[in-house]
Amino acid sequence: MKRRDFLELCGLAGLGLAVPVGLPTGRAEEADGGYEGPYYIVFNASGGWDTTYMMDPKGVGEINRLYKEGDILTQGNHRLAPSAAYVKAGMSNEEFFKEYGDDLLVLNGIDYSVNNHSPCSRYMATGKLDSLAYPTFAALVAACKGKEAPLAFLTFGNYSATGNLVPMARVPYLSSLNLIANADAVSGQIQHPYHHDFVNERINKALKEQFEGRVSEARLPRAERAQSMLYAAQLNSKALKRVTPFVPTTSPKERLSQQTDIALASFKAGVCVSANLSIGQFDSHANNDPDQMKLIPEFLAGIDYLVRRSEELKIREKIVIVIQSEMGRTPTYNKGNGKDHWSIGSIMFMGQGIKGNRVVGATDEKQFLIPIDAESLAVDKEKGIRMRPEHIHTALREIAGIDQHPFSKQFPLAVPQEERLKKLWG
Repeated sequence: MKRRDFLELCGLAGLGLAVPVGLPTGRAEEADGGYEGPYYIVFNASGGWDTTYMMDPKGVGEINRLYKEGDILTQGNHRLAPSAAYVKAGMSNEEFFKEYGDDLLVLNGIDYSVNNHSPCSRYMATGKLDSLAYPTFAALVAACKGKEAPLAFLTFGNYSATGNLVPMARVPYLSSLNLIANADAVSGQIQHPYHHDFVNERINKALKEQFEGRVSEARLPRAERAQSMLYAAQLNSKALKRVTPFVPTTSPKERLSQQTDIALASFKAGVCVSANLSIGQFDSHANNDPDQMKLIPEFLAGIDYLVRRSEELKIREKIVIVIQSEMGRTPTYNKGNGKDHWSIGSIMFMGQGIKGNRVVGATDEKQFLIPIDAESLAVDKEKGIRMRPEHIHTALREIAGIDQHPFSKQFPLAVPQEERLKKLWG
């Protein structure tokens, strides 16, 4: 059974797989040991988290109803809202910042400019508000660093535009990952292959010779692409087998943990560059406090799970983590005890090349942003800039080493030199 036939059957069976079978360049190359990092993970709290119940606590003017200003905690240079008393499942702020505060870089007072889900999600994901063409950072970095990897850009939801630079891969379950990793075996069971290894080797050799023999021939682009995709599908199938040893035998019940296991197995196998992880329901227009106190601990526990699992796989030092949401919640409650959309928010980072135990930016007692000096990163109400997603994405491209890549130049962010956050990563 050819791998493309297997993927078609997956679609008919409702597995929800979306896996690229050909290389974007139209030319296949021999699979090697795979992509070796860095790996990029973007955590999305879809719907709009309440930052005042996390890394930007207030405790004044009834912005929050669960704590007062005197209850606000500190961990190193971080200020955090107390949440342990309200956590029934997941990870409290106290636990999270105690464990990861030294690694965390927090940015408060980000200006989203608008407060609707669709444009805000796009803006935070791409750094560009007024275009539908721009790729997300996760897709862009995958295209720049390893678009030949079979699952270069994995996404589990939220805004996932690729800018037509790299295929988008969706693998919803660990069982699905096993199936695509062992597409040459019956039901993905490696002990029941369709062909003996000797036969597979002959097939691979024949495909390679056929491909190389036709590359030099003058062919129509459509025929050339079809030939390349057939050969690439076989190479990708071979590369994806490397995933098998890293797929856990049991699947965790938590949403982010399930996504994490798929992403980390793909990273470790060298078949993936970046992953877009997401859980929703943060849009707490009613009953803000109980909803946020349920979802935030789940979200933090998912990040904790990723870090611990990456340590077990010995790749933690190669991972860059972005932790974000598309907006914040208002500093006032509505009649349903909820909070509506707020165009000021926060973002967190940790991982390779990022100096932690740092907080950049701030909001005032009414939850309005305070401008910052781009050079020193200190708050500057008079002459500072309003920190926006394009400033953050410009810095992300720089730390990833892709800011001068042709793909990045194809999608410019046009941040003036004097507004660049030069010391953001420490």
